[in-house]
Amino acid sequence: MSATSATLETPVRTSVARGQVTQLRVFRSEWTKLWSLRSTRWSLLAATVAMAGLGPLIAFFQMNRWDRMAPDDRLHFNAINTAVGGYHFAQLAIGVLGVLILTGEYSTGQIRSSFMAVPKRLPVLWAKCGTFAAVAFVLMLISAFVAFFASQGILTQHHVQTTLGHAPALRSVLGAALYMAVLGVFATGLGAIVRNTAGGISLFAGLLFVVPGLTNLLPTSTQNAINPYLPSVAAQGILSGTRDAHTFSPWGGFALFCGYTVAVLIVAAVLLKRRDA
Repeated sequence: MSATSATLETPVRTSVARGQVTQLRVFRSEWTKLWSLRSTRWSLLAATVAMAGLGPLIAFFQMNRWDRMAPDDRLHFNAINTAVGGYHFAQLAIGVLGVLILTGEYSTGQIRSSFMAVPKRLPVLWAKCGTFAAVAFVLMLISAFVAFFASQGILTQHHVQTTLGHAPALRSVLGAALYMAVLGVFATGLGAIVRNTAGGISLFAGLLFVVPGLTNLLPTSTQNAINPYLPSVAAQGILSGTRDAHTFSPWGGFALFCGYTVAVLIVAAVLLKRRDA
């Protein structure tokens, strides 16, 4: 009788183990879902083209009008900022896609299936954030290197180029990829909080673009007190070749932005557990 019971229990336990939900399996599922979306391919293509192509394009136009530039502009010309300048547009594509990764499932109702398969819910959020951050980092790192070397080749026309050996250069190129990866997680967290595509994109754009613009309307002393703590200002110092006297250090500002991202994820996780799908 005991031998028979043992025989019957073995396949049952094996089947349960095979169907067990693990974080790795959730990652694989989210990887498949990420690349099955048409919006993913178009958004990442736009981000890659912007990051890799705008820097060299800007460098080309600057070199063509070099003799007509003001002496002060030539004196303070920064080859690093020119090379990674494409991040201004790439961050918009990454942020919008980050919001869509989660809100898209809410709009179609697929999120219910995801939570039925993963009842604890939080592994879904971690998998979405981790998968997107890894993809964004790799693509933006490659794009940033392409932009840097292509731009420096163009800037040799007037001998204003720089090299990766110049201290801020390598940090700026790596920082562009790090910033985009964390920005994607930040946007995904906002999407999880709002659960609406239009609302999530509006909140993302407001925090990253509108609020910094509004602070420029304030008196200079107030600007200098507020700007360093804004998410976009704090984060972007890591990919800039110059430093504003009224901002945090590049890594200090990036650490603050990571702190904002963690805070957004904590709020998203709490709401994800408490609210109905």
